[in-house]
Amino acid sequence: MAKSFKTLPGFRDFYPAECAARDYVFEIWRRVANRYGFVEYEGPVLEPTDLYRRKSGEEIVNQLFNFEDKGEREVAMRPELTPTLARMAAARQRDFRKPLRWFSIGQFFRYERHQKGRGREFYQFNCDILGEDSVLADAELVALSVDLMRELGFTSNEFRIRLSDRNAWVDFGTGNGIADEDIPIFLQIIDKMERTPEDKTDEQLQALGLSLEAVRAFMESGSEASESLASILANLEARGLSEYIEVDLGIVRGLAYYTGPVFEIFDIGKGMRAVAGGGRYDQLIKLIGNIDMPACGFAMGDMVITDLIRETGGPAGKLEAAVAESSAVDAYIVVADPDKAGEAAGVAQLLRAAGKRVIFPFSPMKVGKQFQAAEQSGATRAIVVGSEFPELSIKNLQDRSEMISRLDSLLADFDA
Repeated sequence: MAKSFKTLPGFRDFYPAECAARDYVFEIWRRVANRYGFVEYEGPVLEPTDLYRRKSGEEIVNQLFNFEDKGEREVAMRPELTPTLARMAAARQRDFRKPLRWFSIGQFFRYERHQKGRGREFYQFNCDILGEDSVLADAELVALSVDLMRELGFTSNEFRIRLSDRNAWVDFGTGNGIADEDIPIFLQIIDKMERTPEDKTDEQLQALGLSLEAVRAFMESGSEASESLASILANLEARGLSEYIEVDLGIVRGLAYYTGPVFEIFDIGKGMRAVAGGGRYDQLIKLIGNIDMPACGFAMGDMVITDLIRETGGPAGKLEAAVAESSAVDAYIVVADPDKAGEAAGVAQLLRAAGKRVIFPFSPMKVGKQFQAAEQSGATRAIVVGSEFPELSIKNLQDRSEMISRLDSLLADFDA
């Protein structure tokens, strides 16, 4: 018996409906990015493993699909895009006017445990502003993320942008006697507070000379904790976006390369999941490409946002409508006279040249079966090609009306 093959763990098959759902999300990502003046770029799927070591250290290798290629180079399937972006920007930074507004939609790979909303392969929208140190660039990215969620169909009752500033915690830590080398440990404690038992968090803070009470009191300070936060909030208020934003100093984001304001998009009512996030990373391009260039950006993956869309009534309706629309056709050519199959194909090409989506049967079929196929295809019109060609019959499959047309007037009559 022949061996059957299954999709590898953490990977996905995209049948037509899944492809349509993915493309619906992609189209919105592109539309909103273009609205904000961002331009699209792309990098290679395969990069030197050392590129990721440079950013994240040796431990990142355990999360990579990495191997030695036929040229005996140590390479890895990309787990993220920011190191590639840093490499590309540093290599040709003189060729572009600053700030750069770049976005990308690409596929990524991480060797980690497969779970809901997280796979070993996924698509991700990356949006970055490079060469601008003003926090108004951070505000721009937050505003773009709000518009993304709204364009996907979510309301202010269904998501929130949680905004914080790592520098506020750095200042708090050093002001309370934490040594510079212990600041990363302190930030990790804050980042995990929401998921760590209270007594353990208190014990960890005590080891650094801090109390849980003092940390919580600082968390209550909100936008007063940072001038950057105050400026970003004021800018977003002027845009009319305040209802989507809340300051939450508990958001630190675990990635060590962040150097300032950070934010995450959380759903409301469906489990409080983070569906996107990002922040400022002013040191990374120098680390990767030895070029000083401030930067900020954020990313949104396709898996968790598509899951959330399907779980939420309004957005799910828009998604399913897009999926249905992707498979529907405008016209089905009914070949009533098999001797006119060539002429029927010519009618299809005429309509396709005018931008219509058209199909016709490849093999002879009874006319009744062809009309059934037309209904199943989602076509709005059936065009009957029979022995009277070039005379044609246009049947409206929605209101059941019918009109007689001719080949030379078909395009004008089609939408009449």
